[in-house]
Amino acid sequence: MYRFLVFSFIFTTGACSTGSIRTKSPTKQDKVSFAANPAGKGPEIMVDLTPGESFYYPLFAIWLETAEGNYIQTLYVAKAVATGIFEYGRQEKNKWITAAKRAPQTLPFWAHKRGIRAADGLFMPDEKSAVPDAYTGATPKTGFILSSRADNPLPGKFRVMLEINQNWDWNEYWTNDRYPDDENYKWSCQPALVYQAEIDMQSLKDSYSMKPIGHSHYSGKTGELFSDLSTLTTALRIADSIIVKFK
Repeated sequence: MYRFLVFSFIFTTGACSTGSIRTKSPTKQDKVSFAANPAGKGPEIMVDLTPGESFYYPLFAIWLETAEGNYIQTLYVAKAVATGIFEYGRQEKNKWITAAKRAPQTLPFWAHKRGIRAADGLFMPDEKSAVPDAYTGATPKTGFILSSRADNPLPGKFRVMLEINQNWDWNEYWTNDRYPDDENYKWSCQPALVYQAEIDMQSLKDSYSMKPIGHSHYSGKTGELFSDLSTLTTALRIADSIIVKFK
């Protein structure tokens, strides 16, 4: 009974990751193009995400790290995550309103890699520790082609990383009563999925297909990466493909 009631609540409120109500399912042809960090002095990096059958306005971050896994910089992160202000931040008089919300479960691998603690101790941006505007923007409601620049020249070998999460995507393993005392988990369900592309500038390819390499902690308590993806189902179908190219 409990699972059925939660399911009904979600769809009657129309809530989702960005606070937008989906009126139709995005198709593979639905894409928007946008740019970030145009003042960067490093190479231009394009990330082309084709939506999969489970795409439901997810939140995501894209960043760079060294071949050894050390954080370099963020290329782009959804503005809600970057500022801690969500359109569906709080319910008031039975209506969702825009408000600050602490959501460490959203993109915890990226947040811990970024390594900046907010005043409440969470590795999740808030208004005082927000990501600069140059690296943020509204969450695309379809597939997208992002063009962003590295701040500075990059090392010979590095990684392009992407973390993506979609609220309330229960499955048989990640059920809504799996961690009944963890409120952050109840918003996340299947944990955020992490993708990676390894780049060698000495033998640059025309394009790179990003591959899933693991998932984040289910409620964002740590910055661990868990390589076992056997419990994820629809989360693996949020994106049909993610391609990285360089200019």
